Amino acid sequence: MAMDRIRVALVGTYVPRQCGIATFTHDLAQAIAEAQGEPLSRHGVVHIVALTNWPQRYTYGPEVIFEIRDGIQGDYLAAADYLNQAPVDLVCVQHEYGIFGGMDGAYVLDLVEALRKPLVVTLHTVLYEPSENQRRILIALARRADRVVVMTERARQFLIERYGVQAEQIVRIDHGAPAMPFEDPAPYKARLGLEGRRVLLTFGLLSPNKGIEVMIEAMKILVPRYPDLLYLVVGATHPEVRRRFGESYRRSLEEAITQAGLQDHIRFVDRYLDREELLTFLMAADIYVAPYLAREQIVSGTLTYALACGKAVISTPSWYAEEILSDGRGILVPFQDPEAMARALDRLISHPEEWERLRRAAYARGREMAWPAIGRRYLDLFRRILERPRPVHRPAWLPLRPSKLPAVRLEHLRQLTDDTGLLQHARGTIPDRQFGYCTDDNARGLLVMVREWARNRDPSILPLMKTYMAFLIHAWNPERGRFRNFMGYDRRWLEDMGSEDAHGRALWALGEAMVFGSEDIQAVAVALFREAWPASRGFQHPRPWAYAILGGLAGLERFPGDLPLQEEVRELARRLEDRFRAKAQRDWRWCDDVVTYDNGILPAALIAAGHRLGESRWLTWGLDALRWLVEIQTDPRGGHFSWIGNRGWFPRGGSKARFAQQPLEGAAMAEAAARAWEATRNPIWLEVLERCVGWFLGWNDRGCTLVDPHTGGCRDGLEPLGPSVHQGAESTLAWLLTLQLAHRLLQPSPERIRSTHTRSQFLPALP
Repeated sequence: MAMDRIRVALVGTYVPRQCGIATFTHDLAQAIAEAQGEPLSRHGVVHIVALTNWPQRYTYGPEVIFEIRDGIQGDYLAAADYLNQAPVDLVCVQHEYGIFGGMDGAYVLDLVEALRKPLVVTLHTVLYEPSENQRRILIALARRADRVVVMTERARQFLIERYGVQAEQIVRIDHGAPAMPFEDPAPYKARLGLEGRRVLLTFGLLSPNKGIEVMIEAMKILVPRYPDLLYLVVGATHPEVRRRFGESYRRSLEEAITQAGLQDHIRFVDRYLDREELLTFLMAADIYVAPYLAREQIVSGTLTYALACGKAVISTPSWYAEEILSDGRGILVPFQDPEAMARALDRLISHPEEWERLRRAAYARGREMAWPAIGRRYLDLFRRILERPRPVHRPAWLPLRPSKLPAVRLEHLRQLTDDTGLLQHARGTIPDRQFGYCTDDNARGLLVMVREWARNRDPSILPLMKTYMAFLIHAWNPERGRFRNFMGYDRRWLEDMGSEDAHGRALWALGEAMVFGSEDIQAVAVALFREAWPASRGFQHPRPWAYAILGGLAGLERFPGDLPLQEEVRELARRLEDRFRAKAQRDWRWCDDVVTYDNGILPAALIAAGHRLGESRWLTWGLDALRWLVEIQTDPRGGHFSWIGNRGWFPRGGSKARFAQQPLEGAAMAEAAARAWEATRNPIWLEVLERCVGWFLGWNDRGCTLVDPHTGGCRDGLEPLGPSVHQGAESTLAWLLTLQLAHRLLQPSPERIRSTHTRSQFLPALP
């Protein structure tokens, strides 16, 4: 197939972010566009998916069509979905472990595994001794990619020998550098006010591995002989170094320079230079020095730029330097050896003919790496891939489709139910009468039944629906104006007034029964809801507010003109919003100091209230909290949900308990995802719902299914050694509620086919 115009999406950090890969991505985008005779633009042939180190924000150019917040896992799936539907022919990911979210940047796998377009991955780092997780990530990237681009022969060898990548899948393309003239440094020195100085230069983001200390020691040796010598260290402190240590490293270097009396011979240019200013400094240099301390550097943009500018180069023998400076294109000196560095510098300064020879050899190699040539090589690679694309196989777990979903089975629920109500617990699959009944579970049971009735009108549902409604009627204590909660198997109530949670769950179930129940159930639900609602005004805690909000919103579907009910639902939503405002911080998007149980219900209530009542700030708070919940409960290695365990929960400033994980959390997250989908029509929330189903079916920390697809029973939790053997009411109802939502929402539809991702949906302005 002839491909005259190839539309490419590059994924990576991007200017104006101060990052080497951001500059590379921009230069590559420009080179590919110019190779096709076009500038970068919103509707051009090259588009950018920019990785942002959130919460930092950048003003990107019009070519940036999508933004991924690096630590928000859901954004990666959203980006894949966007690209799958965008007018691009091929995607090229710039890979460096540190720019992606998750452990060792594992979130990038969510993007590439969900991507349905041909894929090229450019590797900026290939580790000789990776951790097991780093190795797993790179192998997964290579398996998914149509081609893997490396920038050195050594990187190619590592991929073959240490990662098992097939040689024919690897393409070597140089790093890329500006196309510069071969000129004398003098005019550029004049521009910078450096006339009469011999200029040595190192540039790049400052960090301890740059080896500047070695050059300070070397300058002590050289300056007495060459008093006109000036060493420039150009570049801002690396953002990660600055974040962790401030400017203490730079200050320590400045102190060492002062103590050595070299203030007139070593200068820092402490800022991030734009391209033109950087090239001016490079062109002004007589010698480029790279005294790096680490051998394990597979590519260096700074060295590449130095060669492109025709600089004589002296470097320590990193892997990249050994390869790029071979054949007499530079001088290598041992690591951390200031005397050897001083000897090499003295040799070049005192032998101008050697200096000139190195300059010309470096420049000849640099011309081969000029961006116009690199852009054409990438474009040729893309064309070959598009002419013979590889088939793309979607992982079995993503996404689940209705044909693959288990049927909604009620056999185990029927076994747990007698003519009184739903028993709380089971020993294995046998009902355990010792613990009796509770309003919590019977309310959930009613919710399952009315939703199932709305789905298929199966008459066999009615006995269970009526049994659970009868339990709620009996649980109501009109003298206290509250529901009782716990009842013994002997049908004696164990309390006169149950918890706020139990009352709130009953209101939620009654609200939906008013709308979706059978005709006789609806009438009873209306009456009991009206009796029970006033207690919600005195609720003191966020979860009961959330349950009541969901029940009240259902009531408003039945009676949309009920203005007093609408105002009381608004009041509960305001309370919940106020709690989030009081407790949430930038790194803690929650309404309490501990994240405990049934967590998804809280954002679900705010999202639903914001959507149904037209209050955008509630919707924003709810979506923000939900994204945070998704992030903190997603395993960084496997990408599956790993719920907060009930043995310690997740306190602010502490660590998240891993076990025991409760099915209740899966149902709450599924409910929140469904409400978010209904409010935004953003397909990312359907992916979250799919992952909730996946947790029950084995995509979890133990790789074990928790459900019996033949009976509908669900095990009570996920323990360190595997799932519980018991199948109680709460867990079974959690599975059924999740499965019902999946059957209702995971259907191919125009909303799923159309791209609905917008920047405003993924990056809302917080109140």
